[in-house]
Amino acid sequence: MLRREFLAVRNRLTADDVRAAASALAERALDLPELARARTVAAYVSVDTEPGTLALLDALRARGVHVLLPALLPDNDLDWGAYEGEGSLARVRHGGKMALFEPAGERLGPDAVVSADVVLLPGLAVDARGMRLGRGGGSYDRVLARLERADAHPALVVLLYDTEVVEHVPEEAHDQPVHAAVTPTGVHRFHRPL
Repeated sequence: MLRREFLAVRNRLTADDVRAAASALAERALDLPELARARTVAAYVSVDTEPGTLALLDALRARGVHVLLPALLPDNDLDWGAYEGEGSLARVRHGGKMALFEPAGERLGPDAVVSADVVLLPGLAVDARGMRLGRGGGSYDRVLARLERADAHPALVVLLYDTEVVEHVPEEAHDQPVHAAVTPTGVHRFHRPL
């Protein structure tokens, strides 16, 4: 129910709203100290009315950052590939799910994410505790569990619209908090300082 409400608000955004928010979001994110010192960033390509990521991905790449992008596997886990610019993306439809933009090149394996200094996560909302509400597919829950098993501790940052930073979202036992949320107007930090 809650996911549908957040998606309904996003679906009312115009292309101009999404474009303006993406530009502001990239500007805020690029100011993060975590991204300033990152050598490898695991990110994703936004689709539809998600907060836009392409400007941010291109800016990170221009800084010499190795950007990893996910490729959805049949079991909803994520493989990873390198982002080499917008021309390196393939539009892939996974069954009845939305079409995603994935890296067209070599696959690096699901464990490639453990090398990331920062993981940029999609989400629908985050609460005051840093708990992220995802789309419910479990792909990023698997990524977070993989990081934990590998004793990897990248900065976890969710990219959202301003209205998606809320008081409380439901939480399950396996959910892990993020360290920060970036919105078009600011940065919200949770838990340990980074």
